[in-house]
Amino acid sequence: MIANHLHVETIGAGPNLVLLHGWGMNGAVWQPLVKKLSKLFTLHIVDLPGMGLSRPIEPFHLSAIAEKVAEVLPAHADIVGWSLGAQVAMRIALDYPDLVRRLVLVGATPCFVNKSFDQESVEYKSTWDIGIEPEIFGNFADNLNEDYHKTMTQFLTLQCMGTSDARSTVKLLRNKFSERPAPTSQTLYRALNILLETDLRAEIEHLRKPTLLVHGDRDSLAPVQAAHWMMKTLPAAYLRVMAGASHAPFLSHQEQFIDAIVQFLEPQPLKP
Repeated sequence: MIANHLHVETIGAGPNLVLLHGWGMNGAVWQPLVKKLSKLFTLHIVDLPGMGLSRPIEPFHLSAIAEKVAEVLPAHADIVGWSLGAQVAMRIALDYPDLVRRLVLVGATPCFVNKSFDQESVEYKSTWDIGIEPEIFGNFADNLNEDYHKTMTQFLTLQCMGTSDARSTVKLLRNKFSERPAPTSQTLYRALNILLETDLRAEIEHLRKPTLLVHGDRDSLAPVQAAHWMMKTLPAAYLRVMAGASHAPFLSHQEQFIDAIVQFLEPQPLKP
């Protein structure tokens, strides 16, 4: 279904569960989980603007993306957001709290990049050293136009570094990425800029929805310390750290991931 620029695949039966993917990917990344989750939930699998089968939007920034997704949310939705999708989910919960029941944030961080204390800044005035260096994202941006596929492979590899089955997880990500039309380099660059600039630290304490944080202890893109910070700062948060997982625990540790969200969301089994 195409609604308001966005492609949304709806499948299953039960409570509404929205799935939001990460940077450069598309809704196909959730496919390995669909068979089991669709028996418990009505899944709404979204391609974010400009990615997969969804059309680009103008303007293109985090609040605009959150607004477009909010327009297609089913009533009383629980949202699973991964990486960039987690930041979109948080933005929706902050801006449209009546639309959201609960959140599951996977590989999430309020701020992907390290920041130095800036006395003049109107933003959150403190250092943040549990992200990655801005130059890493800068290098990805510089390389996008030169060698798109190589850059994407590097980014996918970064997401899986440190796991025992990194190679198979990278392969799975790459396959899912290629199942739908590739985003334009402009869309990828602008989405990368969202990761570079977004800093939700000052707003996190106002996000009052029950939230499950699922994080790999070997995540090199959003270090697990960020998840611990969020657990302490969010008003109603629960943390599930998955040993041996990196930035995509829902792929590398599928059974544990499904168990974690089912335990948290407690869907009622359908009557025969």
